[in-house]
Amino acid sequence: MDQYIGRLLDNRYEILEVIGTGGMAVVYKARCHRLNRLVAIKILKDEFAGDEEFRRRFHAEGEAVAMLSHPNIVQVYDVSTTDNANYIVMELIDGISLKQYMEKKGVLNWKETLHFAMQIAKGLEHAHSRGIVHRDIKPHNVMVLKNGSVKVMDFGIARVMNKSNTLTKEALGSVHYISPEQAKGGHTDNRSDLYSLSVVMYEMMTGRPPYDGESAVAVAIQHINGGAPMPSTLNPNIPGGLEQIIMKGMALDVRDRYVSATEMLQDMEEFRKNPAILFDYHTVLDDATRAIPSAVQPRTTAERKAQAKTGARTSTGSVRLHQNATGNIPKRSTGTVPVNTAGRDADSIRRAQQRRREQELKKEQKREEERSRVATTAIVICSGVAVIAIIVFLVALFNGALLNQEKDLVEVPYLEGQMYTEALAAEYSDFVIRLQPQQYSDIYAEGQIMQQTPVGGSKIQKGSDIWITISMGPEPPEKYMDNFIDIDAEQAESVLVGQGFYVLTRQETSYVYRAGQVTRTDPAAGTKLTEGQTVYLYVSTGPDIVQGKVPYVVGMDIDTAKIVLEQLGFTNVRAEAVESLKPLNEVVYQSVEKDTEIDVTSEIIIHYSEGAASVETEPTGNGGDVVTQEVTFTLPSRDADYTLGICISGTTEVLAAESVPAGTTSITVELTGNGTMWYDLYIDGVFEREEKVEFTDG
Repeated sequence: MDQYIGRLLDNRYEILEVIGTGGMAVVYKARCHRLNRLVAIKILKDEFAGDEEFRRRFHAEGEAVAMLSHPNIVQVYDVSTTDNANYIVMELIDGISLKQYMEKKGVLNWKETLHFAMQIAKGLEHAHSRGIVHRDIKPHNVMVLKNGSVKVMDFGIARVMNKSNTLTKEALGSVHYISPEQAKGGHTDNRSDLYSLSVVMYEMMTGRPPYDGESAVAVAIQHINGGAPMPSTLNPNIPGGLEQIIMKGMALDVRDRYVSATEMLQDMEEFRKNPAILFDYHTVLDDATRAIPSAVQPRTTAERKAQAKTGARTSTGSVRLHQNATGNIPKRSTGTVPVNTAGRDADSIRRAQQRRREQELKKEQKREEERSRVATTAIVICSGVAVIAIIVFLVALFNGALLNQEKDLVEVPYLEGQMYTEALAAEYSDFVIRLQPQQYSDIYAEGQIMQQTPVGGSKIQKGSDIWITISMGPEPPEKYMDNFIDIDAEQAESVLVGQGFYVLTRQETSYVYRAGQVTRTDPAAGTKLTEGQTVYLYVSTGPDIVQGKVPYVVGMDIDTAKIVLEQLGFTNVRAEAVESLKPLNEVVYQSVEKDTEIDVTSEIIIHYSEGAASVETEPTGNGGDVVTQEVTFTLPSRDADYTLGICISGTTEVLAAESVPAGTTSITVELTGNGTMWYDLYIDGVFEREEKVEFTDG
């Protein structure tokens, strides 16, 4: 049995079970008795706990990471040493690692890849802003929660793990994601994390890391040499802009990568808004034509001396050039010749220096006076605040505000012996009822509450948790899998753990079961189970709703419009041919306004022209008396006011320009014509659609 199971660290953390094992530490599930909550505790293995320098850096990094607070970073609560156990207390995550998610789903689509990558980058952005570099970004250190969000683990701990640059078997899990400078044992900074994030994106999009080999050293050498296959050669469905982002992040030279996570996020956001975008920077995609800077810095003593004399920038050695848009090689800047100051008059120089010293002395005197005024003002303000605080305290004391805190305490109900129902939480709304793993009992019947914490009759703060254990009745001689489908996952897990089984949960989308409900189990209901068997619970995350921004396809050829929509994920497109004077197959109408974000499974209706030959009438009318009549046009609802322009089809003359208030869905205007006529509608100067109007006498 594990030496820590059942132990109480610092008279506070009760170790319950092992939930993970790594190369450097073991992670346990534990209960914090002070705050009555479940936490995760990472305890250093004995072979590393004996290294004093390792322990010192472990605690220093842990304390620094504890100051981080971001929704995409696993929160660190405490760092401590007790009974020769060096440990870090962290937030307990209910989810699976990104590595497990990728193994389950295989190659991810670009929307999922971008969704996860942006969250990881936001976590890195926060950490880097606090001076903390992760140094071990990999799918194993990213947790995927049930709601689709992700949290990055082990910030700062990875820095300690890289104390040795030797690539051993323990490093094999990380070496697939380390940067070239890490592989060479060189200096690492925030750009090393961005390289690793790009490798993770590469793997999400292709199903494999860019480099692999029989040993950690072989993989590291590949990182140092570069030359990974382009992601699009492994998955042709990768959008060009996303491939550029990945390859820029994976550049061998740190100077060619993104400067910061913020810069990388900006490109990700641009791509999210327009998946068809292609960036104009050079990446490994076109490494052979990488541009040299317009001003090359001197690299040798001779160059520096020459530049000091002439002001001209020189270049020696091998430098790669590329042609610009005109086909010419960019010219280097020649600089200017510095003015020779050797002949200045010595007395003039001394006088100038004396004037500068006098000016500095006056400035220092002004700063001292300003600091004195600020200090006096601060003392006056602090004194006033102190007096006010004392007055408020005394008033509160005499009014009993400080003496009546016990009024917020409520008595814990006696729940032991009651039958548990889902209505229990509503019945005791002053508390949060939480479930412990259920247990067998020869005393309590199945469904009865056999234990509660805190005990009945004690007083606690209103809104506190009450943990209850539900009896499963006497233990049966043989155990069979119950039917947990449509049952809350937390309740199902409580039952199975109480029966002595090891439970693993997996998330999957479902249009039948609400989020948090069990959709299926493995093994299935009715299967005979053995002691300690692993049981998989598949839990619904709800419908797989993916949002997308609708592009503007009016004016495109119908086939092109369909391709554009499908590439952006909109597969429910209904195309209808209509009479129109527009060219054959040109799209004249779309049912969803451009830039509207909708579920990609929603229906989009587009109308395309049957060609002018299908229209029996001319745009100028086809006989009959000229009449003036009111015509009503349906309009898309918009959040802001706009101008509706109406023209006869094929002409540019504006017959009417109506101001349309926000939210308006129809408008009536007076038009003059005869027979059947066609009109073009424009919204703020942008063509919307073509409309046919029948003019009738009387």
